Amino acid sequence: MKTILVTGATAGFGAAFARRFVRDGHRVIATGRRVERLEALAKELGENLLPAPLDVTDANSVAGFLDTLPEAWRRIDVLVNNAGLALGLSPAWEADLADWDRMIATNISGLVHMTRAILPGMVERDDGVILNLGSVAGEYPYPGGHVYGGTKAFVRQFSLNLRADLVGKNIRVTDIEPGMVGGSEFSQVRFHGDEAKAAAVYAGITPLNPDDIAEAASWIVSLPKHMNINRIEMMPTCQASGPFAVKRD
Repeated sequence: MKTILVTGATAGFGAAFARRFVRDGHRVIATGRRVERLEALAKELGENLLPAPLDVTDANSVAGFLDTLPEAWRRIDVLVNNAGLALGLSPAWEADLADWDRMIATNISGLVHMTRAILPGMVERDDGVILNLGSVAGEYPYPGGHVYGGTKAFVRQFSLNLRADLVGKNIRVTDIEPGMVGGSEFSQVRFHGDEAKAAAVYAGITPLNPDDIAEAASWIVSLPKHMNINRIEMMPTCQASGPFAVKRD
């Protein structure tokens, strides 16, 4: 049994990770800002899930987070840096600067602060797994993806550089990079609650779903200590990278 810390566990990928890892026989520390959702998840999954409210954008809370946990839960075997979001799809010159700042605070600062808080214990024990949630947006550009894609490119490079620091240690780091995933709040959040716009993203297609991403995470965690998956890119069969855009007169 491993102790697995999942950030952003109140919905979507995070909730799917929590359910899958508990089903796999592990115990999960589920973090997020929406306390009532964490409590509902704990009621659903039982004693192997510990709800632990946390806002990853609050650096002071993250730094002291381990000390707030019951002592028996403080050894973190797996860190899942899942908390993240996309906001807006307007062209860069029309984008809301507050949206940019929030994506950077959550997708980059929150991830690195959580990693810095948990990694020393893994290094001391020479054992651990870090799963970072990236995106195909960190590899393939698209209109309106500017800062979101930039934050996910950071996730990829940060993950690879962690491995460079950790070479020779039994600490594995993987950047999981999904493409289109339905069944989460991702698009509702991106469009600030506009349900029609969110639904249009997935109209007429069969996207991946959060359980598909949790399946990949479960497999990675189950691998032997000497085997590291640097990055895993996932898309539904209805999606692929496209040709370069060319504007002609």
